Amino acid sequence: MLSKQKIDRINELARKAKNEGLNKEEQEEQQKLRKEYLKAFRGGFKNQLRSIKVVDPEGNDVTPDKLKNEKKRYH
Repeated sequence: MLSKQKIDRINELARKAKNEGLNKEEQEEQQKLRKEYLKAFRGGFKNQLRSIKVVDPEGNDVTPDKLKNEKKRYH
């Protein structure tokens, strides 16, 4: 996950962009931080999905094969 300082900087740049605009260096920094944030977010989300098990009302494991295969690749 991203550090609190980086998230604070993302928010600071977003506020500044909305209120007064960003110079070229700030725009580049903002794009870099956004990419880093999205990469971390997607990685965490994929890890959450890998931990899911789908069970039907009778208690049978009906987890999709694609998800089962993904779990096997990372365990």
